[in-house]
Amino acid sequence: MLDGRRNLRLVDTDRDAMRIAGKFNAQLMDFIRPHVQAGITTGEIDRLIHEYTLDHGHVPACLGYHGFPKSSCTSVNEVICHGIPGSYELKDGDIVNVDITSIVDGWHGDQSETILIGEVSDEARSVTQCAFDAMHAAIAAITPECCVAIIGRAVVAEAKKHGYGVVEEYVGHALGRRFHQEPSIPHVPTRATHNVFLMPGVCFTIEPMINLGTHETVLDRRDGWTVRTKDNKLSAQFEHTILMTETGPEILTLTQNGPQIGHQF
Repeated sequence: MLDGRRNLRLVDTDRDAMRIAGKFNAQLMDFIRPHVQAGITTGEIDRLIHEYTLDHGHVPACLGYHGFPKSSCTSVNEVICHGIPGSYELKDGDIVNVDITSIVDGWHGDQSETILIGEVSDEARSVTQCAFDAMHAAIAAITPECCVAIIGRAVVAEAKKHGYGVVEEYVGHALGRRFHQEPSIPHVPTRATHNVFLMPGVCFTIEPMINLGTHETVLDRRDGWTVRTKDNKLSAQFEHTILMTETGPEILTLTQNGPQIGHQF
């Protein structure tokens, strides 16, 4: 992991390019959200995302990335991340994380939301709320030149209120012209992250994955992508792309119609 004080920092024109990429990605999330309801398949969600992105002259970053076969990730119930869209039809009581990344004029915008389908259980609502609150607690905690460990501290503190697990193997990341780059952004504090700093000009994601039960994960060996909770209990996630400015964090993927800070599910 690189020292954050030496990480590539975006100049003003690059920051504006990332703002444009984030704005489109948020627009895409606002477009797809109303379609995510009981009766639609995850494959149809992906088709709509793919077509909307291309229709606006942009590129779905997930498609073909290290061989990933679709334009988005749809992670249902016990699937933590990297769920592959397909024939599964959403039903009342499900929760589904929709993760979308767009390439706009060479720059990446990246975000995800967990969406409740119909009437869900109290546990489903609670773990979704925790993931949302943990993301915003982490954003609120960071300041220019702070260490990355502050993000993990904030996320773990929120999860501990409910006794939920925080996924450790899958993390946030810096991004810009490349999808994933240093520094990595773990959602638990580590020794290394006390020595990595979020300098003005660094762009990165905060995307805590919160499990109803254990933090442990299992990778589906059949498709090589789908990650599930080891105990098959629910998992929820939210993600924003953040630019650290000289005065504090700026969220680049704010939506107009989606849940805002303080939202109650």
